[in-house]
Amino acid sequence: MNRYYKKSTRTAIRKLREMEDKSEAVKLLPKVISMIDRLGKRNSFHDNKVSNLKSKLTRYVNGL
Repeated sequence: MNRYYKKSTRTAIRKLREMEDKSEAVKLLPKVISMIDRLGKRNSFHDNKVSNLKSKLTRYVNGL
């Protein structure tokens, strides 16, 4: 089950990073962040990795 959540989160992150339309990316960002948080809570991702991913994705979306 963990593999499924990890893979779907990685796919969502990849999809977000490929987006070029800011309004679409802003809609998707909270969903992706909550997926990342869930993996952090389950210890599938280390706390620092969670923070780094959220920070980088937010900066990417704001920079669009």
